[in-house]
Amino acid sequence: MPTCNLCDKGTKIGRNRSHAQNRTARTFKANIQKVTINLGEEKISGSFCSKCLKRLRKEVSEQKTALV
Repeated sequence: MPTCNLCDKGTKIGRNRSHAQNRTARTFKANIQKVTINLGEEKISGSFCSKCLKRLRKEVSEQKTALV
């Protein structure tokens, strides 16, 4: 199963509950994406969750504005 390379977030297991209180198994899947991000001259590639991607892209944009 895919997991995030930074925070190790992955698939969690839980249960559905109906009005009749029946239990059935279900999975909560994280939004994992395979991405390559350019940090100046180096490239970071891997599988990241959407929250980590947002944080990485913010750091990249802050570095670019700091250089200007």
